[in-house]
Amino acid sequence: MSTAFPRALIVGASSGIGATLALKLAGTGAKVAAVARRQAELDALAAQSAGRVLPYAGDVLDYAATPALFDRIVDDLGGLDLFIYNAGVMPPVEESEYNFDKDRQMIEVNFLAAVQWSNLAAAHFEAARAGVLCGVSSVAGERGRRGSPVYTASKAGLTAYFEAMRNRLTRYGVRVVTIKPGPVETPMTAGLKLPLMITADQAANEIVSALEGGATEAFVPGIWRPIMFVVRNVPSFVFTKTNI
Repeated sequence: MSTAFPRALIVGASSGIGATLALKLAGTGAKVAAVARRQAELDALAAQSAGRVLPYAGDVLDYAATPALFDRIVDDLGGLDLFIYNAGVMPPVEESEYNFDKDRQMIEVNFLAAVQWSNLAAAHFEAARAGVLCGVSSVAGERGRRGSPVYTASKAGLTAYFEAMRNRLTRYGVRVVTIKPGPVETPMTAGLKLPLMITADQAANEIVSALEGGATEAFVPGIWRPIMFVVRNVPSFVFTKTNI
């Protein structure tokens, strides 16, 4: 079976969107390196994919170990065509809670680690003059929200970073893709009642379609594009009175 991305690397692939993406890409014939902390879940993915998903246990916050792990993965794959950063955390935060430990975890996992991994992939793709660099951000990053200030900030930062990387790398033949899902049924959102929530399978299908279709930005599902256009343009004095 032919595939648009013979060699792919997904960071944050043990469950939810990342795991589903790994299996879908493997189903197209791709060889997929899956990075996450939980070895058992990664091994299960490898078994489900008849060995086309290659498991690599690692913590995205182990900054010192990341460059060597990235190089090993690229060597094992024999190159790299697609990189996806999907790792993310969203611990519950009460409106009156100001918890720096939670805030730091979100900034580090959702943004700083994304920058380190994506910088490595970007340098590889720039040298190769080819490749697709993809980051899974969120519609939450489109506006500062009272219920999750640091989560929205981390995703806004990720969106801006990938836009900047797109501006930098396009001239070298590298496509940079920003994925902006709305609420998705994953372990991270378990127990939450959120609007327009879709399954991880639906999200993964739309992301693969966007990647294969040549997109540089995709809202998942697409209905979030007009919704976010309206939300971004609500005046601040009105937005601050909402319960978002």
